[in-house]
Formats: sequence, structure tokens, C-alpha cells
Amino acid sequence: MKMNNHNILLSDLKQIVTINSHTGNKAGVDQVGNHFEKWLSDLGFRLSRHQRSHIGDHLHFCSPTQSGQTLLLLGHMDTVFSPGHFDTYRLDGDWVYGPGVCDMKGGLIVALEALRHTHAKFGKVCNIDFLLVSDEETGSDDSKFLTAKLAKNYDACFVLEAAGDKGALVTGRKGVGTFTLKVRGKAAHAGNRYTEGINANLVAAGLIEKLTELTDLTEGTTVNVGVIKGGVSANTISPMATLLFEIRYQTISERDRLLSSIKTIANDRINGSVLSLEGGIQRDVMASSFEQAALLESLRLISAQNLPTEQRGGVSDANNTSSCGLTTLDGFGPYGDGDHTIDERASLISLRERIVLLFSIFEYLQINKKLF
Repeated sequence: MKMNNHNILLSDLKQIVTINSHTGNKAGVDQVGNHFEKWLSDLGFRLSRHQRSHIGDHLHFCSPTQSGQTLLLLGHMDTVFSPGHFDTYRLDGDWVYGPGVCDMKGGLIVALEALRHTHAKFGKVCNIDFLLVSDEETGSDDSKFLTAKLAKNYDACFVLEAAGDKGALVTGRKGVGTFTLKVRGKAAHAGNRYTEGINANLVAAGLIEKLTELTDLTEGTTVNVGVIKGGVSANTISPMATLLFEIRYQTISERDRLLSSIKTIANDRINGSVLSLEGGIQRDVMASSFEQAALLESLRLISAQNLPTEQRGGVSDANNTSSCGLTTLDGFGPYGDGDHTIDERASLISLRERIVLLFSIFEYLQINKKLF
């Protein structure tokens, strides 16, 4: 495969990296989407736009169909920095720096370039669709429903998050849930009527211990109480407290254990207090499967590459497609580091390597009509 002009690749990357597309910046996210609308329409893709008023529109680009398996490419246009905090782009040796260069505008450009090469060779691209969502960095709370609806139409999904060390693909991600546990106590004067109060802060302290005890590191399960709020003044028995906590787990059985235990804890009336629980699973576990292993082995043969793999504790939209039963692999973007910081960077070599990898897969699908 002969690479397109390297300057075009970097020019396209720079165009979208220098657009602030913080999740809350609808105008910026939509501007990124407009670039992809032009680029992919040039390749024969048809756009279904899912308009949103409070976040960027989700974009579903569909290629012409033919017999055989269908592949969904999945990525997000949003980034984590609000306008004015980190909007730079620069090249330094073998690295490119900027917001989204590895998470995940770099991955979007990798897919775009591989599709361009496929179109150039075959005159069209078939059975490869591209879903770009706008709210992944805040949990895909809106787009996950669209993703789940579309997932049933495909045989496999490639997610364009950054590659791991040595180009590793991602075969598993922990599930994550976020909860708020509220404690209602009873206010009283801390000096004159101490015994008449119900100290919500004291109850919350005990709840932190109970929740943390649900952690099982041997199973890859963690429970973290990240935010604590409570009380009104030093001389008042606290009438309320709030715990914001997160769970992460690697298996469905651990998820079910956690949910059952949390429910039991929340139903307890400790020292006369009243507890209320809100929240739930945000993204379910991305688990390995027989179908995933078969797909991975096929890709190794197609690409003539080793394709190492890894499991990650962090989540992505791969959790959503995998938990819907769609055979999913993640990490098709370039290798990089410093994501979510002002030092975010991506390897230029990895950008090119990932384009070659995806093109070899797309080429095989066009000719053989199936991947696994």
C-alpha cells in the first residue's frame, strides 16, 4: 500500500484538532462533524444526522451495501478541555501534540485515511459504516441508546480509541457504574441538644467503610467513594450527607454482587437515618468472547501482524457495543499518551501503521465479503 501525501494526513488532523470540541461546546463538535460530512460524502457515504440541541449531533455515515458481513467503525468527536484551556497543535520530531490527537481525533483520521485508500483501489467502499458520537467523554449518556439501536445491524465493530503499547488492541474493559447515596438525619444544636440529633455525617462515615469493603482486587473489582458532602455548621448535628461513588468490575457476576450489596446497604436504617440511592450502571463490561477471539485471529492472518492485546480499566463506547452482543475490538487508533492532559500526544509512526492495518482489513472485506 502506498501512503497518501503525509502532509494531507497532518493537514486534516490539524484542522479538527484545532477546533475546540469539548463535549459541552455543541458548535465546535458540530464543526468537526461538518468536516467529516464533506470528507466521507466524497467517498460515497450517506449521512443520517441525529440532531441534538444540548450536545453535538451524532452522525451515522452509511456506505453502499453488498452481500456479506457488515462492519461498524465507532468514534467520538468530543474532547475534554473547554474553550481556552488547551487548543494548540504542534509537531515535535516523531510526535504530534494537541487535544484529541490520540483520544480520539487521531483515530478518526486513521479510519478516514484507510477508507480513502479503499475507495481509491475499489472505486467505492461497501459494508463499512462509521458512527461518530458527540458525548463519549461525559459517559455517552445520550448516544449509548443510539449505539445500542444500531449495533444489531452489524457483524463486528472497531472502536478507534488509542492503541496500547506496541500497538495493542483492546479486548476487554471494566464495566462502570456511578451512584449517589443520600443520608437524611436530624438537625439539633450540638451543645444543648446533642442527643436529640441524628448525625448524617457519622452515618456516612460508616457507609464509606461498608462500600469500600466491597472492593475485591483479586477479581479486578473496585469501589471508590470520590465525593463527600454533609453538614451545615460546626455547632449543628448534621441533618444530611451525600456520597458520590463509583464501581468498576470485570465480570457480570461481580457486577451482580455489587448491585445486590449496594441495594442491601441502601435499605438499612442506621441510627434512625433514612437512606436513598440514585444512579446505576453507566457502561457495562466489555468482555472477551469466542467470536472476538475468532475475529482477532482472522485479523492477524489478514494483516500478517502479531496484534498484541490488552485489558483496560477505563471505559469507552466499546463497552456499549460489546454489552449489546456485537463482536467488538477497540484500540484501532494511534499509540499515544497524556490523554486528558495538556501533554497529550500521538506517535506519527503509529498513525501511519494504523492506517496500513485498517486498509488491509478493509481491502480483505471488499474482496472476501467477510472477516471471520
